[in-house]
Amino acid sequence: MKLLIVLHHRFELWNAPPWFSVKLRQEFPEIDIVHLPSYDGMESELRDAEIAVAWSLRPEQFVLARNLRWIHSPAAAVHQLIFPELVASDVILTNSRDVHGPVVAEHVIAQVFALAKRIPSAVRLQQQHVWGQHAMWEVEPRVREVAGATLGLVGVGSIGREVARKAFAVGMRVIACREHPENGLPEGVEQVYATSQLDEMLRSSDYVVLATPLTPETRLLMNVSRLAKMKPGACLINVGRGALVDESALADALRTHTIGGAALDVFSKEPLPPDSLLWDCENLLITPHTAALTDKLWERHYALIAENLHRYLHSQPLLATVDKRRGY
Repeated sequence: MKLLIVLHHRFELWNAPPWFSVKLRQEFPEIDIVHLPSYDGMESELRDAEIAVAWSLRPEQFVLARNLRWIHSPAAAVHQLIFPELVASDVILTNSRDVHGPVVAEHVIAQVFALAKRIPSAVRLQQQHVWGQHAMWEVEPRVREVAGATLGLVGVGSIGREVARKAFAVGMRVIACREHPENGLPEGVEQVYATSQLDEMLRSSDYVVLATPLTPETRLLMNVSRLAKMKPGACLINVGRGALVDESALADALRTHTIGGAALDVFSKEPLPPDSLLWDCENLLITPHTAALTDKLWERHYALIAENLHRYLHSQPLLATVDKRRGY
């Protein structure tokens, strides 16, 4: 049995460290583990690989991998792997949503507090050597309390569930919109809306958090019409995918104060182009896709992959399996 690890990225943290494959070989001596430092030779190694850990595969590479039975993506989003050949196959697809969920949820709560307490404004004033107490208070929306505010959550997967728990713990009222409201109330959620009731949820929320997968139904979910449904002082937070938001419409909504503010960690094009209108929106907090960053990232990846390898070797169901037809 052969396991191929091919994770090459310009950002250092997204590359598996050398100890990762060394530890796997020690724990699983019966598996031939090949860890490529780049994409060179990938097609050749794929031909007899049974398991692949990779960000993505192109359809023509997948066709070559005739022995492939399981693909694991270190990302939570797997839209880059949802092509017809893979969907129609019996190859199992798993992702790392449970690795990233708790860390991304911490980032969301940090964004809520930063927006509520106007921390970005304070930083700008500090850089200008300005004591801005009056300036910070006089601008709408004013500095406010987080406890008692309503957080509207779009998506209650691994990230959304963690956001709900943490938001409830700091005293927020949590409501959510999910595809199957009949599945009940996740921990910390007071009320669940169906996807057809999204507008109603938006009208009730002080903070709207996007933590839903990117699908044809959710692409540009937050458009001009939906942004107009939000409260005038409400804030939008996106830690899902950039394409969930119409960025031009959001820039307009922020400039005209149709909504109170926003915090974005993901964008339709990354890195965010220097000429993007979003850079100049004063009531927007931009983080450069850092919500999932943690110094414990690869320890968390290792725990999930090792557990699934044990399950695979014993023909047990794998954790974090993706429904390929639904795309998440």
